[in-house]
Amino acid sequence: MDELNVLGGPLEPCGTDPMTGFYRDGSCSCGPQDIGLHAVCAVMTAEFLEHQRAIGNDLSTPMPDYRFPGLLPGDRWCVVAARWLQAYEAGVAAPVVLASTNARALELVPLEYLDEHAVDVPGDPSSLL
Repeated sequence: MDELNVLGGPLEPCGTDPMTGFYRDGSCSCGPQDIGLHAVCAVMTAEFLEHQRAIGNDLSTPMPDYRFPGLLPGDRWCVVAARWLQAYEAGVAAPVVLASTNARALELVPLEYLDEHAVDVPGDPSSLL
């Protein structure tokens, strides 16, 4: 079954450099093994990475045994919805790509919170002019 994004459309890829996702397939797919709910496609910022480190979730240090490269500002990564919400509540939420954020994120994070930090480019960029 195809998974949906928080906008109700097909779940789009989040990132392949580095390769993200619980399944390391570039997508924020959330199958039954993903008990952490790696559902939010976030664009890393220095503030977000520092906050995560401070709460015990070091996303900067590589861990090759888990195929985890360590993240830098600008990287797109499927983060645990509860961790993104913690950062939101602390005022350091990372930007979010809604089209690549799994609808299951809405089990923990209200859409309006995600929308406040959305960085999606519309299908027709001329609408930005």
